[in-house]
Amino acid sequence: MTVLPDDGLTLAAEFSDATREQWQRLVAGVLRKSGKDVEDAAAEDALTTTLEDGLRVRPLYTAHDAAPEPGFPGFAPFVRGARAEGNTLGGWDVRQRHATVDGGAVLADLENGVTSLWLVAGEGGVPVSSLGQVLDGVHLDLAPVVLDAGREAEDAARELLRLYEERGVAGEAARGNLGADPLGLEARTGQSYDVSVVAGLARRCADEYPGLRALTVDALPYHEAGGSAAQELGCSLATGVAYLRALTEAGLSVEQACGQMEFRYAATADQFLTIAKLRAARRLWARVAEVCGGPGAQVQHVVTSPVMMTRRDPWVNMLRTTVATLAAGVGGADAVTVLPFDHALGLPDAFARRIARNTSAILIEESHLSRVIDPAGGSWYVERLTDELAHAAWEFFRTIERAGGQEAALRSGTVRERLAETWAARSARLAKRREPVTGVSEFPYLSEKPVVREPAPEPPTGGLPRVRRDDAFEALRARSDAHLAATGSRPRIFLATLGPAAAHTARAAFAGNLFQAGGIEPVSEGTFEDSGANEVCLCSSDALYAEQAEARARELTAAGAAHVFLAGRPGQYAGVDDYVFAGCDAVAVLSATLDRMGVS
Repeated sequence: MTVLPDDGLTLAAEFSDATREQWQRLVAGVLRKSGKDVEDAAAEDALTTTLEDGLRVRPLYTAHDAAPEPGFPGFAPFVRGARAEGNTLGGWDVRQRHATVDGGAVLADLENGVTSLWLVAGEGGVPVSSLGQVLDGVHLDLAPVVLDAGREAEDAARELLRLYEERGVAGEAARGNLGADPLGLEARTGQSYDVSVVAGLARRCADEYPGLRALTVDALPYHEAGGSAAQELGCSLATGVAYLRALTEAGLSVEQACGQMEFRYAATADQFLTIAKLRAARRLWARVAEVCGGPGAQVQHVVTSPVMMTRRDPWVNMLRTTVATLAAGVGGADAVTVLPFDHALGLPDAFARRIARNTSAILIEESHLSRVIDPAGGSWYVERLTDELAHAAWEFFRTIERAGGQEAALRSGTVRERLAETWAARSARLAKRREPVTGVSEFPYLSEKPVVREPAPEPPTGGLPRVRRDDAFEALRARSDAHLAATGSRPRIFLATLGPAAAHTARAAFAGNLFQAGGIEPVSEGTFEDSGANEVCLCSSDALYAEQAEARARELTAAGAAHVFLAGRPGQYAGVDDYVFAGCDAVAVLSATLDRMGVS
């Protein structure tokens, strides 16, 4: 009789365990064959990717990549979820955003799967006096309402509470958030309002509306200003701590103060970083609450990132928001808002709203994503990334606290400067297409019919900037559009291919893709003289460049070419003015090209 060993199964027991050193040796061998001279021990470093905040993604994770014990779902440090049951009972709260007086859209969302409403009120949203109109027909005892009213937070809160009373909604039946966020407003507008107002709302909620929160700790202003994941988390912690101080000084207990806050974060298409961010956020807040002597379960409202939404080829936004929503669900978000794919273009239409709410519905009902509590838990990569991100965020939080807290750091410019540094570094990667944006910097479609939407209300400004990944390329495309409208054609460049198709296809495709990202139409058929272009790009193999590039450059210059590019690494070819290659600063190249072409 075979007796199983105490430590596991006998499956494949005749094989010895592979070691990390063996893996390194094999990988180093492959790298050397590809032309990279690396030692065995350096193989992992050669394949390691550095992210923002100094985080490093390694090619191999094992049980030796230790991370702190994440605990159990529903228990401190809440890494694995704020509730023991996770979202298994009914999925996450599907919360959709509305910023206009359109009660029909609100009811359509609620009738088709949305479970709570996020209403932008006041400046840039629904007039406070029209909240009743927007909520006409809404069963306020069934549909939680979350307000976002900026400076008019107190007025909007009082109006919503009046509606509860008018419609006979019992205090214990009211659910949602009054959305007061003084520091978030200051981040957005540079203005602030009296925190004592927040304390008064929090006291009333604690006493009369146990299911209603008064405050939102909104980290979106820092994300939308170009901040990293750690900076977003650090700012949210500093804001939460500031509100804890204000509420306890006003007489609320630590437990009551913690219960009055909901945290709002962004989910991006970087799914693993988003998962780690939400898990790290709960761990960090649990630590703050532990020190303060209060409960540490953080309530999270997650919104698909506005920064990643593009204006060109907006249909791709459906893919981005799907991945982001999946990451939010896996990360344990309590509520998720999927921004419609046309969010960057103006007010969403009915189709866009339907797709947005159905993104959550499909992941919950058909993909059964919510049936597993913390599905990423136990992944050595996710656990390690969660831990490293938590430490980076904690360090940024300490930086803010050393600067006097979130309010002082906002007013001194500390937060703005740090976020600007992060965005500048990221902008450089975007310009070089190291971080590709499908439909914008990669695979643009110049013949795309524009998607036109009714303009959305202008959001409040005056504080931190709002950025998008497509900003630089959008500016280039706008110049091309203006040229098209004025002349009837786009600026053009001629792709001069050398040799057979096998020699030039890859680089011609690369060059065409790059120039189209700037709104410049590539022409490869016919001759240069017939192309209507005054600039040219040579496309071929290195071998044919060595034989033909200089002679062909002279011919094209003689034929009237004002500027000659070569698709490939910079070389010493006479007659070639510039080079385009993977990793070049595409924005700089394209901007200079449009300048030479007289495209303003």
